[in-house]
Amino acid sequence: MTCKEMIAVCGLDCESCDIRRVPFDSDARERMVKWFRAQGWIKESEGVEEIISRKMYCKGCRGDRSVHWSPECPILVCCVDEKGFKSCHECNDFPCEKLEKQAEQGGKYREALDRLRTMKK
Repeated sequence: MTCKEMIAVCGLDCESCDIRRVPFDSDARERMVKWFRAQGWIKESEGVEEIISRKMYCKGCRGDRSVHWSPECPILVCCVDEKGFKSCHECNDFPCEKLEKQAEQGGKYREALDRLRTMKK
């Protein structure tokens, strides 16, 4: 995948996402196994094998949606399924209320909206 394909439809940077990196990055794998256990999503005796077999990782918005962290994401559904875009910045309603509400969470979400604004230019 090219760099542009590693940007989610909402502008998040998938390249650095630990959830996406589980199958091939040992550091991300270690962090995610601990986090999944802490969330109660896998047992103490379980690990990366179960994460992968249960498709609890992500291939990004342009990847196999059966292996997606949030295939029902309202932003993804709106952008791709309903409007047929590859990215939210292509929409005439950009930036929409969904993106702005997400950006209010701060951090990576604010960066994601700023990234889309740059892509729009």
